[in-house]
Amino acid sequence: MKEYGFGVDLGGTTAKIGLFQTDGTLLEKWEIPTDSSNNGENILKNIAAAVHSKMVERNLTKDMVEGVGIGVPGPVSKDGVVNRAVNLGWGVKPVAQELSDLVGLKVRVGNDANVAALGESWVGSGKGFDSVIMVTLGTGIGGGVVLDGKIVSGAHGAAGEIGHMNVNEQELEACGCGHFGCLEQYASATGIARYARRMLANDSSVSRLREIPADQITAKDVFDAAKEGDRLANDVVKEVCSMLAAALAKICVVVDPAAILIGGGVSKAGQILLDAIEEPFRNYAFHACKDTQILLATLGNDAGMYGSMRMILD
Repeated sequence: MKEYGFGVDLGGTTAKIGLFQTDGTLLEKWEIPTDSSNNGENILKNIAAAVHSKMVERNLTKDMVEGVGIGVPGPVSKDGVVNRAVNLGWGVKPVAQELSDLVGLKVRVGNDANVAALGESWVGSGKGFDSVIMVTLGTGIGGGVVLDGKIVSGAHGAAGEIGHMNVNEQELEACGCGHFGCLEQYASATGIARYARRMLANDSSVSRLREIPADQITAKDVFDAAKEGDRLANDVVKEVCSMLAAALAKICVVVDPAAILIGGGVSKAGQILLDAIEEPFRNYAFHACKDTQILLATLGNDAGMYGSMRMILD
């Protein structure tokens, strides 16, 4: 067994790179800018250069390194081909083959949300569970499914796109994906703020949220107000978390995970978020799935690096 490996979490602004031992110990992490100019033609070259530089610095030879794993923001096929990563300027790109040619090492590629789920299931809050769902509540909603320790990517690389489950057929505003009533429109950070503005417009009750300009309300503002007992803010939290709980219950009856992991910026709300999800989840869930554990993710922004490293160990 080789002793080291690299995990890369590639985003639209930066690529986070970690040097790991194969037991999951993170030895060092750093970032490089993501150069998306010219359709992102330099992105993989820059990552390869960063890996080579670190190997030289650490006196690592290729026979000491298991490989490079990389999570990317787009659908990924089983052979490591990315099918459109808009933020990177990529169309259809054989990332595994191109990066392997550049670094001279084994390369594994996965969707960033799926890879984060794998990282959490390896050494994060999902450690000890063979099968987990991870939901990242950020600007949008990402998701990942890990069954029996393996990422489920699906036939089109779209498995785990939880944010685009339809939860409201009456919605009149379009989601960024072009459809209407997606979960992302309600339970993401931007969705929670949007729903709060709707509630404020349709409810004349006193709320500390009225002290904030409507276009500046954030999900954190909503949860902070709810923690202080603000009725309208609590109503917002209850409604959006009920939608999320219903979506999670539907997923569980299909894949039956041992645990659901909640990550992303919204998860920083903590226990109030878990409490608002758990009760409606138990009500919606199929009887065999009612005891599915719901936990906060613990690896934060490092989850993608850990999961990328884990991919190359198979």
